[in-house]
Amino acid sequence: MVLCLTVILFLTLHLLPGMRSSMVNLINNGYDGIVIAINPSVPEDAKLIQNIKEMVTEASTYLFHATKRRVYFRNVSILIPMTWKSKSEYLMPKQESYDQAEVIVANPYLKHGNDPYTLQYGRCGEKGQYIHFTPDFLLNNNNLPIYGSRGRAFVHEWAHLRWGIFDEYNGDQPFYISRRNTIEATRCSTHITGTNVIFKKCQGGSCITRPCRRDSQTGLYEAKCTFIPEKSQTAKESIMFMQSLHSVTEFCTEKTHNTEAPNLQNRMCNGKSTWDVIMNSTDFQNTSPMTEMNPPTHPTFSLLKSKQRVVCLVLDKSGSMSSEDRLFRMNQAAELYLIQVIEKDSLVGMVTFDSVAEIQNNLTKITDDNVYKNITANLPQKASGGTSICRGLKAGFQAIIQSHQSTSGSEIILLTDGEDNEIHLCIEEVKQSGVIIHTIALGPSAAKELETLSDMTGGNQFYANKDINGLTNAFSRISSRSGSITQQTVQLESKALGITGKKWVNGTVPIDSTIGNDTFFVVTWTIQKPEILLQDPKGKKYKTSDFKEDKLNIHSARLRIPGIAETGTWTYSLLNNHANSQMLTVTVTTRARSPTTPPVTATAHMSQNTAHYPSPVIVYAQVSQGFLPVLGINVTAIIETEDGHEVTLELWDNGAGADTVKNDGIYSRYFTDYRGNGRYSLKVHAQARNNMARLSLRQPQNKALYIPGYIENGKIILNPPRPEVKDDLAKAEIEDFNRLTSGGSFTVSGAPPPGNHPSVLPPNKIIDLEAKFKEYHIQLSWTAPGNVLDKGKANSYIIRISKSFVDLQEDFDNATLVNTSSLKPKEAGSVENFEFKPEPFRIENGTNFYIAVRAINEANLISEVSNIAQAIKFIPMPEDSVPALGTKISAISLAIFGLAMILSIF
Repeated sequence: MVLCLTVILFLTLHLLPGMRSSMVNLINNGYDGIVIAINPSVPEDAKLIQNIKEMVTEASTYLFHATKRRVYFRNVSILIPMTWKSKSEYLMPKQESYDQAEVIVANPYLKHGNDPYTLQYGRCGEKGQYIHFTPDFLLNNNNLPIYGSRGRAFVHEWAHLRWGIFDEYNGDQPFYISRRNTIEATRCSTHITGTNVIFKKCQGGSCITRPCRRDSQTGLYEAKCTFIPEKSQTAKESIMFMQSLHSVTEFCTEKTHNTEAPNLQNRMCNGKSTWDVIMNSTDFQNTSPMTEMNPPTHPTFSLLKSKQRVVCLVLDKSGSMSSEDRLFRMNQAAELYLIQVIEKDSLVGMVTFDSVAEIQNNLTKITDDNVYKNITANLPQKASGGTSICRGLKAGFQAIIQSHQSTSGSEIILLTDGEDNEIHLCIEEVKQSGVIIHTIALGPSAAKELETLSDMTGGNQFYANKDINGLTNAFSRISSRSGSITQQTVQLESKALGITGKKWVNGTVPIDSTIGNDTFFVVTWTIQKPEILLQDPKGKKYKTSDFKEDKLNIHSARLRIPGIAETGTWTYSLLNNHANSQMLTVTVTTRARSPTTPPVTATAHMSQNTAHYPSPVIVYAQVSQGFLPVLGINVTAIIETEDGHEVTLELWDNGAGADTVKNDGIYSRYFTDYRGNGRYSLKVHAQARNNMARLSLRQPQNKALYIPGYIENGKIILNPPRPEVKDDLAKAEIEDFNRLTSGGSFTVSGAPPPGNHPSVLPPNKIIDLEAKFKEYHIQLSWTAPGNVLDKGKANSYIIRISKSFVDLQEDFDNATLVNTSSLKPKEAGSVENFEFKPEPFRIENGTNFYIAVRAINEANLISEVSNIAQAIKFIPMPEDSVPALGTKISAISLAIFGLAMILSIF
């Protein structure tokens, strides 16, 4: 008998909160704490602020009615960049920052359109990362006919961001054949009307058109068939399809939802309507409709201006820091942070603490190397005493205030390895301070309450233990949150090498053309300084004498490459001069080559900060240049436990398993290899090799729909065409590169100790099943799930077929079983192909089948039912006998030209 994991577990998995912290609260039906941040590269424009206010005000009313009087926007903060002039009405931010904002306003990288979109790569019901509006979208009224009013577009994106729902159109598959054997458009609802046409010739604002024909091979509409909707409609649904239409004021409900449309909403949410997902969100579980019919008062706005970066290091020097070279390693990492990571012109102070705290440096502006030396000279050289984290924090506040700065919006980097039962005594003072606290737990005994400090203040949290590079990686991740990405440090390498006596070790580091400014090579050792040889791509050599050794005896030497580092592969060689084995490390950091060209960056995080066995968590890594995804690279996650055990995971961008969308630059994988409770750390290595990497120039998913035009009084009125990508950018190839980043830490509870444990999780749901007829056989393809979610390989498959979509969806176990005795599952992530003859069904022209798959593992646990694929027996007719279609139909084509039409629905 096949066992099925309870639905509860999967609901728990699908509704996990994202890692990106948010200060938004829903109180008495009103959203408070929304931050809309303007990128520092956007030119100052008072009209931009005014239009943001008007957009949110309109959106609040639209949202109120769309949610049946449940929610509205009460107050919003607009974060002004430092690059704009100061004004008396601008207030000081607290923990608000560009990197943590719900909405960002920034120019697209490479002029690539103004589609408002939401970065969203979680599961159904999970919050998104941020909404991106371009300045042109907010300022140029020519965009209004394309996307509808700005307020409506904002609500469309807010639904993505806040409630984790997805679009109800599909640019890749605008048509499908319905259960009634009619060609339908991918949409919700089905009541939108319009005209399908082929544009033969366009000049100015007018075009010569003809009706769309049926494709003789696929049975769908021909490529380039474009839908032009009627300007005047009666349909009220749906905001997640075409919010630009005046009549559309509601989300699709269970009654109006189109379950068979091949869109992302159906695929990700198992055919649930957007309204059902919204009503299951935490926002709505305890929220009742307001009694008044009219919307509440307009939102209130606060204008906040980003301030100069203020950072205070609060470093533990208690007695326990003397064990395992912790003080030594802390000083190495802190020195690297001060010299290589912290941005120029930042204000930096330092406090050390044991049972008491001492201000070592009040805030100092980082301007040149002498300033670094003044701070690093005070790094602690001796460890003794107890641990009082509260005293350390209070001294950090004092160092900031004594330097005439506000703690609001300032940052503290708190590093400790000790236990402290009195953190609760200063929680309230921390709340009132407005400071952002980044916590670094060093070793397994660090205070368990540390994460409370980072969680409540919006800071990052890290854990470092056996991995000697853990501290370096943590410090390297704590960069400015201003959005000035070209000023931030990019980490290229962080490698620990155990080398036997008198042995050489070699390595390479590629430096690509997006970086090379302020480049450092750093070598550390545990016993004796090694012999160092470094060679640039043109053959220039740097020797041991070129590497400057620190004055603090912390076994560290660094070389700063003069000017801009050469593009290409750098080679290093290290000789362990000592007779005994020792640990050597190599760390390479750099910055963007140009202030106008963003570097390739990698960021990583877990789907949540806390995990309870056996529920899985998801590892996410985003690799991009500007806002463009980077594809075709190797991304590896390394997760370390408190006992020093490392788990290595290859992350995938294949649109299967944990990965939501294929080729979006978000690399994902389930993590299930728990080894006891406690803190786990994450680091991610992204590598491009053999000239395989490329930029994706496709429009992003989860966005407001681009409308090509409307029909008014029987005439087609066209909108401006979508901007074309230049020919020289069509391939968008980029050089080989290395990126290394810390993904912070997460804590695990309820896990058994290390050892072999029985499987308690099934294979992951298959979400990319496709089907097509080949003569009288049906060919299936999908991405193989694993034995446990997306790891290993399944034991067997169950494939069922039906002529009824609803029967297969609602009663899978009673549909006709397909013989799969010859089908042996492959390793997770592999492409599965299977062909069968649909017996005992009679097959004739127009025969329509629906197929779905489940996978079973060795413990007899069974996956969820896959997406439902469709296969239609279509016998092509001679080209000249294919009838033209009428021009007035209720099907939608999404103005995406030249795309293959695949007969697959989700």
